[in-house]
Amino acid sequence: MIAMDKFDPKSFIEERIVWLRNEIGCEDAIVALSGGVDSSVTAMLGFKAIGSRLKPIFLDDGFMRIGESDRVRIIFDKLGVKVHVYDVEDEFLGALRGVRDAEEKRKRFRETFYRVLSRIARELGVRVVLQGTIAADIVETRRGVKTQHNVLEQIGIDPLRSYGFKVIEPLKDLYKDQVRLVARELGLPDEVVKRKPFPGPGLSIRILGEVTSDKLSVIKKATAIVDEELSDIDCFQAFPVLLEGMATGLSRDGGRKYGYMIALRIVESEDAMTARYMKLDWSRLEKVRDKLIAEIPEVSRVLYDITDKPPATIEFE
Repeated sequence: MIAMDKFDPKSFIEERIVWLRNEIGCEDAIVALSGGVDSSVTAMLGFKAIGSRLKPIFLDDGFMRIGESDRVRIIFDKLGVKVHVYDVEDEFLGALRGVRDAEEKRKRFRETFYRVLSRIARELGVRVVLQGTIAADIVETRRGVKTQHNVLEQIGIDPLRSYGFKVIEPLKDLYKDQVRLVARELGLPDEVVKRKPFPGPGLSIRILGEVTSDKLSVIKKATAIVDEELSDIDCFQAFPVLLEGMATGLSRDGGRKYGYMIALRIVESEDAMTARYMKLDWSRLEKVRDKLIAEIPEVSRVLYDITDKPPATIEFE
């Protein structure tokens, strides 16, 4: 890992471009973009290293924010990079059907992610994959806190033997705050540099318990509302979680309403290794609460999480 006080993003970029050229050699490569800063920085480093031999793809797995694939395409179009979108929602939903345990979800997602990536790599005749794994992903997986979907070799899984491609991780020594400095030095737009972290398995782990189409629809709407209402908040992450079970409430006409419970999680952090819950003004929280209940009829209750990391993790699952 590289200490923050000794980190120079410009020198890092120059060194990693040379390193990537040596690692990739004469091969073509693919990079799976997610819309976040880690994969975006990885893609731009790859393009500076091998140019058009890098093929960026977006796996539309059904667990992303509403409109995410279009957003990613537009951003990279402006940067002169064409992104190919693959609709693989049915495969991912099928893989997680009936699964309730958080770790099992992450492992099923990881297996599906790499199986799909392997198929696309074969179709494109590519044997090298660039990946935006960062230090926090590796640390939490090794410690057994939670399985990160993009960690393989560090836990004894050989991607070449298992999936048919070599994985190259140019950011594996950096933490999130350092990646943002690299992103800014590369000239990426603020909507990427300041993009709040989003879990690799997406909204599948912001649904506690079993993932269903109905629950996925609710959490997508809730995420869009929270993103819109709290876009100006200076925090590390702000997101809703769909809790397991239902709660009794009252409908607008005073009748009984039995609906979902949404928990709001807003935290401050530098490197994602520790975090503090944010003491947001109550009027802001009330506005988000009102909009969630008014615009999502299936929701009957909204809660606010005031737990730091540790003892909690930032994500619920």
